[in-house]
Amino acid sequence: MRFPADFQRLLVLGLSGPLLALNLWVLSQIFRYFEHLITVLAIAAILAFLLNYPVRVLERLCRTRTQAVIVVLLLTLALLVILGMTLVPVVIDQTTQLLNNIPAWLEASNDNLDRLDTWTKARRLPLDLKGFSDRLNARIESQVQVLATQVLGLALGTLSGLLDTVLVIVLAFYMLLYGESLWRGLVDLLPTHIGVPLGESLRLNFQNFFISQILLGLFMFATLTPAFVILEVPFALLFALLIGIAEVIPLIGATLGIALVTLLVMLQNFWLGIRVALTAIFMQQIKDNLLAPKLMGQFTGLNPIWIFIALLMGGQIAGLLGVIVAVPIAGTIKGTIEIIRLHRKPHLLATETVAHEPSSHMESEE
Repeated sequence: MRFPADFQRLLVLGLSGPLLALNLWVLSQIFRYFEHLITVLAIAAILAFLLNYPVRVLERLCRTRTQAVIVVLLLTLALLVILGMTLVPVVIDQTTQLLNNIPAWLEASNDNLDRLDTWTKARRLPLDLKGFSDRLNARIESQVQVLATQVLGLALGTLSGLLDTVLVIVLAFYMLLYGESLWRGLVDLLPTHIGVPLGESLRLNFQNFFISQILLGLFMFATLTPAFVILEVPFALLFALLIGIAEVIPLIGATLGIALVTLLVMLQNFWLGIRVALTAIFMQQIKDNLLAPKLMGQFTGLNPIWIFIALLMGGQIAGLLGVIVAVPIAGTIKGTIEIIRLHRKPHLLATETVAHEPSSHMESEE
């Protein structure tokens, strides 16, 4: 018994759903078991992707690729040391002060909300600002306690963090030297019509995505820092850096960063928070409408809905790391499928032409 083609297609789609869900669950379990190892390898691979551009430029000046890789890594280490001696202590100090000042800010915001709640009740408005503020303050206080614990854990884990940093740099060094041959060996295990487009799509998506997002994040950080200083925003450097780092998450990252910073500033000064939000949104519009189209273009070609789905799936499988790499992976899958379809089109056209030739010949004889 032969089923209709439409029924067969629906049957395949119905069976592929549970299989996809099972594979995603298996991937999440594998990631949780090898989380530290996968994170170190992923960071080293991303660093190697980013450093591959300056290595290629220096290859023209150096005798060998090894010399170019060594020079680029030494310059990277020098930059990290400079940042570690200048920017990092300031950020840590401002983070500590922020965590210490949040309880006082919450108390000040409670006083303001109490006055506003009294005003609304006097006019019999159906607003429960007091209950809302109590729930919000309880949530913020719990998150502050979690952050304080994480900061303490970070301070206690400095040695392991240094070891991980050294391991990442060493892995990035070997990936820059031998990563291409390793990747070719992995690609050769796949059929040619899949391996070649997969390798090219992966390289383009990861390089374009991370370079573009880092440049956009640097733009937000570089423009918001002096703007916040002029507005006399407390912890201006920390807040600008938070928004810049959030830019790495596409579509929603900068918006979430701006919303978080605005909420924190509003706890101390409501109208200052409004000015902070307007300033950050203005810079975000410049970034989205002038810089982002030139830097990123449409290299992923993904519908925004699919981008949100990829972010949610990446976060569910691998947490923050999954959110960061979800979009380039989704773009890689889409680009690979498009290239495979493009290569199959001439074959399909040729098959259709051969199939139509006999019928057209018979018509001419008649």
